[in-house]
Amino acid sequence: MKVSKHKEDTIKKINIALEQIRPFLIDDGGDIELIELTDDNVVKVKFLGACKSCSMSPMTLKGGVEEAIKRAIPEIKEVITIEEPLEV
Repeated sequence: MKVSKHKEDTIKKINIALEQIRPFLIDDGGDIELIELTDDNVVKVKFLGACKSCSMSPMTLKGGVEEAIKRAIPEIKEVITIEEPLEV
């Protein structure tokens, strides 16, 4: 499936925004990974390391990650996290 040039450019901008906040996450033992940019401009990310279980991750998502991404790409509607299912 071919990705449009606009979507490709938007993904590059998202990754640049993530690179700007990544050092703060790494300092706390975590990281973040871009999973998907949906066709309706919702960004899906996954927290890694210590960020997965941190009680502050919802605030980090909205106040840090989403803010940085929306500042770089105003047409982004929302940033959400993808949770991995817990192994039973």
